[in-house]
Amino acid sequence: MEFSINLSVPEKTAADCLVLPVFGTHLSALAADLDHDGWLAETCNELGEAVGSTLYIPLPGRRVLLVQLGSEKSLDTEALRKAALATAKALLAGKSTSADIFLAIAAAKAVGLKDAVAIVSQALVFEGYRFVQFKSAPDAPAALVSVNIAVSKKAEVEKAEQGLQVGVALGHGMNLTRDLGNLPGNVCTPTYLANAAHLLAASYKMKCTVLEKPEMEALGMGSFLSVAQGSIEPPKLICLEYQGGKKSDKPIVLVGKGITFDSGGISLKPGPEMDEMKYDMCGAATVMGVIRAIAEQGLAINVVGVIPTCENMPSSNAVKPGDIVTSMSGQTIEILNTDAEGRLILCDALTYVARYEPELVIDIATLTGAIIIGLGHVASGLFSNDDQLADDLLKASRETGDKAWRMPLWDDYQEQLKSNFADMANIGGRPAGSITAAAFLSRFTKEYTWAHLDIAGVAHKSGAAKGATGRPVPLLVEFLTQRAAAKKK
Repeated sequence: MEFSINLSVPEKTAADCLVLPVFGTHLSALAADLDHDGWLAETCNELGEAVGSTLYIPLPGRRVLLVQLGSEKSLDTEALRKAALATAKALLAGKSTSADIFLAIAAAKAVGLKDAVAIVSQALVFEGYRFVQFKSAPDAPAALVSVNIAVSKKAEVEKAEQGLQVGVALGHGMNLTRDLGNLPGNVCTPTYLANAAHLLAASYKMKCTVLEKPEMEALGMGSFLSVAQGSIEPPKLICLEYQGGKKSDKPIVLVGKGITFDSGGISLKPGPEMDEMKYDMCGAATVMGVIRAIAEQGLAINVVGVIPTCENMPSSNAVKPGDIVTSMSGQTIEILNTDAEGRLILCDALTYVARYEPELVIDIATLTGAIIIGLGHVASGLFSNDDQLADDLLKASRETGDKAWRMPLWDDYQEQLKSNFADMANIGGRPAGSITAAAFLSRFTKEYTWAHLDIAGVAHKSGAAKGATGRPVPLLVEFLTQRAAAKKK
């Protein structure tokens, strides 16, 4: 799909489809010169008043798509986001090959032109995603190939183009995350992820380093390697370094859990829906999607992505319940449940990242089913050892609609991790399962400011809508964008 930003008025557009905003029961004033006889305005009554409602109307030589934005006084980013997604779905399901969209002009006063263009373009890229590479007879591609997001003044073109770059880059980042997440486990192995990271680095002139098993053994990553030992697939520790800021600036480090398939190991998971354990690497996929989005924008910030990746499989040499392993930090861990493996690979990665002398560290992981019990499929669980970092992440979540909710991380929960035989156990029992998992990780993050996002409830959908969502890429890209802007001041 090709995007453009151009001065345009509805009555002179040459596009196959004209997308016009509606406020309640009133057609936007933008269409006044097009609606000579008032027919379009009358048709608005058929649209419905729910934000995101759409209605196609045939006109001589083209079609008009009416889109409900709700009350003009209450229009905000959330309403525009909903309307933009509905617009994208309608356009991509239609037969028009080109479209001229006037939503950004209508929302510019309430949302800001740059943000409005970013929201509209991101929605189109996101809704245009299709995962069809394994289908012998995939559905025909969408007819829509050309989109113009209209502006009303020449002076607005540059700002709108900036918004277009932001929106398209975010869409591409989310779609990379979705692609990696949706790949089957027999394709998306740790080696595949490492190769994908090398390709991403080459595309955007970044540094990519991949540590192999012997190097991890030399570093003493006994916890990470204990998870990998049950699989024939070799583990990898992937390090992507994006340097968009000053060389002297400390990097923000993103650590993504990369279990490319999680059988549970010896503590085997039940069979139903086990296929969805290919999504246990969505933390890793998120890191790669975020880095692609910021690299495509050329964001002025330094970011390091660290991805510990392996499979968790049962075999004769798999780690067993009751085994004790030594982490890279020197702390020993009694493994009471081999299905609590994400924290075992993350703890060594969190120790490793201290060598980057980071400004802060955020890990992203499909870590616990318990977070779904607590927050459902609406919000990521946020844990942090720093109030300001937590506040900044929550601010980014509000501004993007990529919801997160802060959970407690009090020392009281550490009691549940006590072991009679090692420094700690890898589980703390059923109560507060997501919190004790975060408490476990916190033992390896004493040297720096840290946050943990448990994305088990939001990284993918099940049932008829099964598929990776691309979350929390928007939250993290917005967080990094705000950090980059703060550094300029």
